[in-house]
Amino acid sequence: MNFDTQVRRIYKPLLFVACLLPAARLVAGACGIAGQSLGTDPVHEILHTCGKWTLNFLLITLCVTPLRELTGLNSLLRLRRMLGLFAFTYACLHFLSYLLLDQGLDWHAILEDIVKRPYITIGFTALLLLLPLAVTSTNRMMRRLGRRWQKLHRLIYVIALLGVWHFYWQVKADVREPLIYAGILTALLGYRSWRTGRRSAPALRAGARAASMMANSTSSPPPMVSGGTGS
Repeated sequence: MNFDTQVRRIYKPLLFVACLLPAARLVAGACGIAGQSLGTDPVHEILHTCGKWTLNFLLITLCVTPLRELTGLNSLLRLRRMLGLFAFTYACLHFLSYLLLDQGLDWHAILEDIVKRPYITIGFTALLLLLPLAVTSTNRMMRRLGRRWQKLHRLIYVIALLGVWHFYWQVKADVREPLIYAGILTALLGYRSWRTGRRSAPALRAGARAASMMANSTSSPPPMVSGGTGS
């Protein structure tokens, strides 16, 4: 069994189950199954868990391309779509938990909360930007959009940045955890910038050589034409 087949038959199903575990733990805690508990503030635990795993899946999704390039395992790209969709799923659960469990769909209180705590607006903006990425994640949409698909899905870097900002801003005292996420994101953005520069360097050198050759050809004097008479 080659690696591509292993990814399709083994690793993808295992990854799918692993991605469901945080949500399963919340359900078990809410129902008191297997001794699980959500603690003294279950709403906060649900909000925090869903939000944290949204960030986890966003950063893991961004790690796929560097891992593929460093290991040469192109089949890793087959896992990226699932990871991105789970990031969207947990973002939706995070937002719905805020609307239903925390605010009880009290729209007046929600508007007051948004004005009082702007980091909610940042988080909601990240969710809105995730929506077109989830809708266009199918192979059909990839073929239909062509190069525009890649440009659209680069929004994931902006979304991750907004997610880390949202997390940092809502923490009141201990900011060590959001700073760890910020450091990981900075490293991933730095790798992308380095990779883009490395790929564009040959084209820039070729352009510089061509410009230099053209400058030399225009500045050198024209060759002298010898006459046809003899002495």
